Amino acid sequence: MVFFRHISRYTGVSMDYSRISHLTFDCYGTLIDWEAGILAGIAPVLVRHGALVDEARILSSYARREAEIESGVYLPYREVLRRVMAGIASELGFTPSEAELNILPESVGTWPPFPDTVEALGRLKSRYKLVILSNIDDGMFAESQKLLAVPFDIVITAQQVGSYKPNRRNFTFALERMGVVTERVLHVAQSLYHDHVPAKALGFSTVWINRPSRLPNTRIAPPARVTPDIEMPDLQSLAAAMGL
Repeated sequence: MVFFRHISRYTGVSMDYSRISHLTFDCYGTLIDWEAGILAGIAPVLVRHGALVDEARILSSYARREAEIESGVYLPYREVLRRVMAGIASELGFTPSEAELNILPESVGTWPPFPDTVEALGRLKSRYKLVILSNIDDGMFAESQKLLAVPFDIVITAQQVGSYKPNRRNFTFALERMGVVTERVLHVAQSLYHDHVPAKALGFSTVWINRPSRLPNTRIAPPARVTPDIEMPDLQSLAAAMGL
């Protein structure tokens, strides 16, 4: 077997990818460009109500409201998005129609993959089991799967677990489904708050896919303090580092 190593920019410790059998992925923000998708979904509503504000303010409001709702009693992601839209509307001073409340959940299946995602997933699948671990409902992810093209070996959603990341239960549920120990898993994600904090607390190795963002300090998430093992600018760079 060929051993591929990458030196972490954080610790200087090399990672031996040969011990990895499963790659777990956050989806939205890591594989799917949800900033572009969210803004495309919300923009027509804001234009209709004359509530024109900058993109960073919209995404910041989205991040704050989504995290707050997801930290409470479990609700289907469709309802989470409806409440996020209602909160943004209230903040901007208008009352959305029923159709406007549904515009975000109905748009999820159109949110585009990042340009490097599909090719990189195909390369990674040639060697590893690919697993989705996402804050989403089964039906919504099924629509995104059509755009991602590459089939995943296991799909784990918040709907299946009954909670949302950063709840550690989502990660322990994933380990049980995969039937492997943490040392065999590499978690790949953009969100420090949703993914890296709980994953590192449970002993996972993690790769931070540090994609450009309109909210460069936190992305669409509350602030978080955590040290991922490795940082990569995109998924294609990870595939290359792993010798694929």
